[in-house]
Amino acid sequence: MTTSLFQPIQLGSLALKNRIVMPPMTRSRASQPGDVPNDMMAKYYGQRATAGLIVSEGTQISPMGKGYAWTPGIYSPQQIEGWKKVTSEVHAKGGVIFAQLWHVGRVTHPDNIGGEQPISSSAIKADNVKVFVDNGTTEPGFVDVTVPREMTKDEIDQVVAQFRQAALNAVEAGFDGIELHAANGYLVNQFIDSEANNRTDEYGGSLDNRLRFLDQVVATMVEAIGKERVGVRLAPLTTLNGTVDANPIETYIGAAELLNRHQIGYLHIAEVDWDDAPDTPVSFKRALRKAFQGVLIYAGRYNGEKGAQAIDDGLADMIGYGRPFVANPDLPARIQNNYPLAEHDPNTLFGGGEVGLIDYPAYQK
Repeated sequence: MTTSLFQPIQLGSLALKNRIVMPPMTRSRASQPGDVPNDMMAKYYGQRATAGLIVSEGTQISPMGKGYAWTPGIYSPQQIEGWKKVTSEVHAKGGVIFAQLWHVGRVTHPDNIGGEQPISSSAIKADNVKVFVDNGTTEPGFVDVTVPREMTKDEIDQVVAQFRQAALNAVEAGFDGIELHAANGYLVNQFIDSEANNRTDEYGGSLDNRLRFLDQVVATMVEAIGKERVGVRLAPLTTLNGTVDANPIETYIGAAELLNRHQIGYLHIAEVDWDDAPDTPVSFKRALRKAFQGVLIYAGRYNGEKGAQAIDDGLADMIGYGRPFVANPDLPARIQNNYPLAEHDPNTLFGGGEVGLIDYPAYQK
């Protein structure tokens, strides 16, 4: 039974119609030049507006924050206007949408950031990590990331200010809130995880120091747009994009407690989701639930039954379904009615046009 997924839930002042989340998924379809959201993206999100909550694809807060070719930004007037098309379409269909704000830090290549050297918490290259660049074709061209340089304190202050401005821009663009991407090995995660951060100043070493950047970014965004409109995504037990923590349980319970003090709207946990990955221990999920009192979202290897069970067990309030939303724009109806799920074409995930983005049909009996 999947009944629990279809109970309404309150997220701050927002009344969500169900507990199904469309989590952020990079699709790399922004218009060039300028990384501008477009009509095709508006249709894509509008098709999926039956989710209780949509979180947009990762959206760079500055030119230096860009990790991959053709991802959208939210720092220029043109980008803000482009996002207005998306939010208008989602709201017209009765949906709720948050903007995921990211800075990728070292997970990029100079070709994606105007020839600059990437920045990070420390001058440590991410091992065995590739990103894709625009190589003059419509296919993503994968290349190795490069060695970043350690951010100065002035640069840290600049990026904190860019996150604040991006949150304000998101509200101007019509988003209902924002999600800070502090997961999957990107910049905020590069400060949090011990093995990606060898700084010797107040941003490195102890757990409190490694959480300082997260603390400052969340504080400035809460102050700018209100705590209820801020969510944060963490990936406690993954090692995506080369970030590893020596004591992830301790680190991420600490992060959850910090976020609870800010009284943000939700905490979004990205679980390890490849097929033979270990499950996140239930004891850890219970500890997270104790540490964070807001809405708790999990995304990973969930189907309808597993998602409903996590809610029934009190471990989660909402469940994110990533890849199933790619080929099933009507995913909530399919889960509710036990309709079969379509499979997506992995070759059309990144780049290209409408094929593999907006041409997946709703289920027909």
